[in-house]
Amino acid sequence: MNNNSILIFGEGYIGSRLQEELGCPISDRKIISFKDAEEEIARFNPQVVINCIGFIGNNVDECEQDKDKTLTSNSFAPLILAEAALRRKIRLVHVSTGCFYHFDYSKDKPIDEDKIPDYFNLFYSRSKIYSDQALKILSNEFPILIIRPRIPLDNRPNPKNILSKIIKYKNRIIDIPNSVTYMPDFVKAVRHLVRINAQGIYHVVNKGGLRYPELLDVYKKYVPDFEYSLIDFKGLKINRTNILLSTQKLEKTGFKVRDIHEVLKECVQEYLEY
Repeated sequence: MNNNSILIFGEGYIGSRLQEELGCPISDRKIISFKDAEEEIARFNPQVVINCIGFIGNNVDECEQDKDKTLTSNSFAPLILAEAALRRKIRLVHVSTGCFYHFDYSKDKPIDEDKIPDYFNLFYSRSKIYSDQALKILSNEFPILIIRPRIPLDNRPNPKNILSKIIKYKNRIIDIPNSVTYMPDFVKAVRHLVRINAQGIYHVVNKGGLRYPELLDVYKKYVPDFEYSLIDFKGLKINRTNILLSTQKLEKTGFKVRDIHEVLKECVQEYLEY
C-alpha cells in the first residue's frame, strides 16, 4: 500500500506524528456532518482513513469545561467518518485510548481488549468510550481497526510527551506503574496492523508498567543537575486512570512489542539531541 492511499484526519499531536512518518496526506477539516467527511474522502480517494481527531486540551480537565467540543471531536466525528468510510468500502483506523478502566493493582492483571470500559469519572473518558464501543460492534462485520494508545512517550520534545510533562512538573511526580506508548514503536505498530488488515480493538502500548521516577532517573544520568520530588497521587486530588494494559493480542499478530524499560535510554538520548 502506497502512502497516498492513506488519509489522516486530525492535525493534532498523534495525527501530525503519523503523517510525518507515513508521508501521507493529512486533513485539518472539521468533521461536524456527513457531508464534511464525504467531501474530504472523495477529494483524496484513499483506501485507508486514519482518524486522529480528538480533543483533550492541555489536560483532560479541559474536557469538563467544553463538553460540546469534546463530544464533537471524541464521539461524533469518529462515527461520522466510520459511516463515510463504510459507504465507500474503505478501511477505517480509529485512534482511541486506553484511559477508561478502573484498575486494582493488588489483584488485577493487565487489562485485555475484551473488557468493557468502566471508568466514567472523567468526561474525556466517557466521550471516548461512546465512539470506541460503537466502532467495536461495527468492527465485527466491517473493516474497522480501533487502536488504543496510552500516555505517549516520545523521543522528541512536545507538550503532549509525558517526558516533557514530568520534566516541567518535577515537584509533583507520582510513583505508580502505568502502561505507556513509546511513539516510535506506535508508528511501527500502526504500519503493521494496517498491513495485515487487522480489525477490532488493539492495545498499542509497550509491555510492562513505567514508574515516572524510572524515566527521570535515566534523564538525570544525562542532566545531572535535574532534581525531582515525589508526591502521593491522592495528594493531587484529581481524577485520573492508572492502569496496566495487556499487549498479548498485538503480540499474537507477530509484532514485536518492546518492554517500556528497553526504550528509556534510547528515548532520553534522542530527546536531548533533538
